[in-house]
Amino acid sequence: MKSISQMSMAELAAYVCSHLEDRNIRVVLSGGACVAIYASGRYVSMDLDFIDRLQTTRQRLKAVLSEIGFTEKNRYFVHADTDFFIEFPSGPLAVGNEPVAKIEEMHLDTGTLRLLSPTDCVKDRLAAFYHWNDRQCLQQAVWVAQEREVDWNEIERWSLQEGEKAKFDAFREEFEEERTQKPK
Repeated sequence: MKSISQMSMAELAAYVCSHLEDRNIRVVLSGGACVAIYASGRYVSMDLDFIDRLQTTRQRLKAVLSEIGFTEKNRYFVHADTDFFIEFPSGPLAVGNEPVAKIEEMHLDTGTLRLLSPTDCVKDRLAAFYHWNDRQCLQQAVWVAQEREVDWNEIERWSLQEGEKAKFDAFREEFEEERTQKPK
């Protein structure tokens, strides 16, 4: 297997996810790392945000991650051979006010990565746009929707549930505007 220093973000995330799974710690990648993976390099993230589905103690996470060379530094886990770092935001695994129903799997040479679906990745980014008016997250949602197949009806249903029809319309408008400007 590749050394950690040679792993891409997705390969490292799969390696960590599989290692934790082998120790009965079930995590799902979320946040900007999903955007980086789904948006074909249009976005760069250095942190791997894993949501721990079983609420493992910090001590256990620290012990299991130390088996593969990660050490705790403040609220992150770092490794001497990579600039990527790991964080465990508090759960539950949700987008806005709804639990995530579908978890994607990517099988790489380094392991199996469990992560938000492209549709839930868009919803995750839109949640930041809807609730904090984060325009960078709006752009990230557009990039994912441009690069991956997403369920527009589900995104619209969820947006209405979040009470954000106007901002959903702004998202769709931004998507359409960028799509028509994209070189063919």
